[in-house]
Amino acid sequence: MRPIIEFCASNMHNGTDKVMKTLEQNPEYDVVEYGCLGNCGQCYMEPYALVNGEIISAQSGEQLLEAICNKIKEIEAMYDLLGD
Repeated sequence: MRPIIEFCASNMHNGTDKVMKTLEQNPEYDVVEYGCLGNCGQCYMEPYALVNGEIISAQSGEQLLEAICNKIKEIEAMYDLLGD
């Protein structure tokens, strides 16, 4: 299972640019940047990304990175439990 992590180009001012660059270094992740993810209100207010289609947000870029990594661990644990 390769997690798909999607970022909005308009959200980079919230520190997600550094988060995206960090995650891109992991060959186990599919990291994608789009011009818009359609969550404009949230995009304006806080750092966020989509992990397998689910919105993950935080107060800072550093917290977002931690939240994304935790979500990926949660997803991997579920797949391990299901035997996939």
